[in-house]
Amino acid sequence: MSDNLSSRTAAELTQSFLAGDISAADVARSSLDVVNTQENELDAYLTVMDEAALAQAEAIDKRKAAGEKLGPLAGTTIAVKDNMATRGVRTTCASKILENWVPVYNATVVEKLREADAVIIGKTNLDEFAMGSSTENSAFKTTKNPHDTTKVPGGSSGGSAATVAAGAVTFALGSDTGGSIRQPASLCGIVGVKPTYGRVSRYGLVAFGSSLDQIGPFARNVTDAALLLDVLSGHDERDSTSINREYEPLVNVLDRGIEGLRVGIIEELRGPEGFQPEVLSAVDETAKQLEKNGAKVDTVSIPSSTYGLSAYYIIAPAEASSNLARFDGMRYGLRVEEASAALTNEATRQAGFGEEVKRRIMLGTYALSAGYYDAYYAQAQKVRTLMINDFARAYENFDILLAPTSPTTAFGIGEKVDDPMAMYLNDVCSIPTNLIGATAMSIPVGVDANNLPIGAQIFAPPLGEDVLFQAAAVIEQSANYCATPRVGAFESGAK
Repeated sequence: MSDNLSSRTAAELTQSFLAGDISAADVARSSLDVVNTQENELDAYLTVMDEAALAQAEAIDKRKAAGEKLGPLAGTTIAVKDNMATRGVRTTCASKILENWVPVYNATVVEKLREADAVIIGKTNLDEFAMGSSTENSAFKTTKNPHDTTKVPGGSSGGSAATVAAGAVTFALGSDTGGSIRQPASLCGIVGVKPTYGRVSRYGLVAFGSSLDQIGPFARNVTDAALLLDVLSGHDERDSTSINREYEPLVNVLDRGIEGLRVGIIEELRGPEGFQPEVLSAVDETAKQLEKNGAKVDTVSIPSSTYGLSAYYIIAPAEASSNLARFDGMRYGLRVEEASAALTNEATRQAGFGEEVKRRIMLGTYALSAGYYDAYYAQAQKVRTLMINDFARAYENFDILLAPTSPTTAFGIGEKVDDPMAMYLNDVCSIPTNLIGATAMSIPVGVDANNLPIGAQIFAPPLGEDVLFQAAAVIEQSANYCATPRVGAFESGAK
């Protein structure tokens, strides 16, 4: 197509829409055309909402024609990870146990998207129940990386990352329990934000690790990510962990610069074991660019960050074991009929859950069992507290922290799927943020020798999204990242 509306920025689309140059239906049709054209190559979606998306877009156009006030995302399109409830639309969590579940309610973030007039194009593929780092654990399909379809897009929000990177939608929602927004953002060359725990409502998100889960945005640039996070942020009485406060619009902080900003490079999250040298070089270059723009850069040691992976893989499976107990074949979802309720429960869970989900349920159940609770779960929570305190001390001397997002660029499909430990190590840099309830972002800053994207990760303290986005805007401008996916809706040479 001569003008790929779906690959324009949110600011460009909303401006053109308000000026009357394009309609919401034009953008929705463009997006759906690209999604359906790419799907055979990317496998990014579990449900494409063709009719519903066009109906929503046409309703927005009618309201505009009637002179009604429209939401801040009117004229844009978005994809939603398929672990967020959508009324009347299948929500599968990429699991056979929920293959035919159709919620009767919307997640709060879905309600906010509709109020903001972003047109929802579809539900994206993920690792089953958000457990994975490659989107290979989906019960239905394996999503491919648009930069190289022999590579993974990362996980667990791989479908959302891939469709944004390929230019099919303006932005997407993911969930981040241990890096599931930031790691795929890094591997796909886009911006991914894990907000402060409690900033964005979790109501309607199918729980994996309730003390760790957080919904956040994917976008192709920092400004779009700020626009979307501004819409998502806010108190929700239906989520008991939701923070009750007002937030300054993040779009207002993007041009403040970073003069005098204190940046700490986390020594323990640099390897060198298991870290791709090109990734470390790109992060070092990011630090230099921050310094050139007025920041004060130094290294910082956070020793407890090295225990993050170990603590996470006790705490997260323990919470998953509890949360997934509700899928028992009795109330909703898959039911495999047997002679007794106990046998039905066992048969349903055996047939409905994939291998990785079963592995984590077993790990979590073991850690919570009598005689092992104190040795494992309680000890992991002590490590978590230690990390919270260590990061708080680091933030006394630094405004933001810097590290790689992922130790490597995108790896081959099938390369790590049979080695759980190798797969878990993909999250070594991203897990600490979830354990301490803070915020972090991945920003594309370069490519490796194979033209695969590299992401740098910046961290800020809880509710530090303003300084996070200030720094991100400078990093984005300095990096001048430009890599056109092989599968994409971009014009030749487009950024």
